[in-house]
Amino acid sequence: MIPIFDLKRQYGEIKEEIDSAISRVMESGFFILGEEVRKFEEEFAKYIGTKYCIGVANGTDALTISLKARGIGNGDEVITVANTASPTVMAILNVGAKPVLVDCNDFYNIDVDQIEEKITDKTKAILPVHLYGQPADMNGVKKISEKNQFHIIEDVCQAHGSDFDGKKTGSFGDGCFSFYPTKNLGCYGDGGAITTNDKEFAEKCRMLRFYGQKETAYNSLIKGYNSRLDELQAAILREKLKHLDEWNKKRKTIVKLYNELLKKAEVPKVKENANHVFHLYVVRSGKRDALREFLKSQGIGTSIHYPFPIHHQKAFGIKESFPKTEQNSKEIISLPIYPELTEEEVMEVSNAVNSFG
Repeated sequence: MIPIFDLKRQYGEIKEEIDSAISRVMESGFFILGEEVRKFEEEFAKYIGTKYCIGVANGTDALTISLKARGIGNGDEVITVANTASPTVMAILNVGAKPVLVDCNDFYNIDVDQIEEKITDKTKAILPVHLYGQPADMNGVKKISEKNQFHIIEDVCQAHGSDFDGKKTGSFGDGCFSFYPTKNLGCYGDGGAITTNDKEFAEKCRMLRFYGQKETAYNSLIKGYNSRLDELQAAILREKLKHLDEWNKKRKTIVKLYNELLKKAEVPKVKENANHVFHLYVVRSGKRDALREFLKSQGIGTSIHYPFPIHHQKAFGIKESFPKTEQNSKEIISLPIYPELTEEEVMEVSNAVNSFG
């Protein structure tokens, strides 16, 4: 079996570091918003190239808290892309705002050319998603946001370490990260973070993650949440962050081999000036469902990111058509990719795809 993800291999390679980090927390006896979280926030902000980082409980909370801290709520509109996971849109609904969708381009990210036609006097923010590890066109997004004085809330949940024009994603606006275990930088549970250069916004996020409290315990100044990155996960992330660039390089080596070997699937396109870190390796096939069943029979794990477009999901009540997003949902398939995947396994997966049909 070649699984779509294999987290045990990574743990085996850095077991000593991870076990030491966990022991460090256990021996400290401190588990919530302590030194590990503070140090991780400093180290991750430095890595992304921002002044501030706020650890939160998960990526969805990072998006929700960012929107809330920017004052976005009832009656406001946030423009985002139809080709994304449901948490992106759920976060907009969580603050009472309306998600306004735009179709994707050939790189699976927001089609910047369609944004302006969706702007109204209620638009307050643009929420680009750096899907699968590839940065969205942030030059285009920035141009529109600056022209209209919109906030930029970046969904970087799948793109840790990626950059556009040499600038890290998560530093163009307010960056929202998930550290779900399968991410390029993943913890061993749920976790998330917000990155920003705005001091006032950072302080508001810190209050919102902890019941709206600031300096005095048990005194809530605003309506807040319980959304804290815990010490254990922060300690684990601190150790993993040291390896992130190396792991991303390995992903690219795997992708290069896949691209050379695959003959019966359309390989992903990479936008000029984009440093794609391949959280997922997504290819296309006109016989996707049959291909997936065939690969399963060969002991090869796959997934679909995503089988149900946002506007086809009952929870969101969006009645529009987004042709590229809809076509993607019928043709895309994610093949195994993680830094520990061997060259022999990449060849085995590629040979299986090439032998299909």
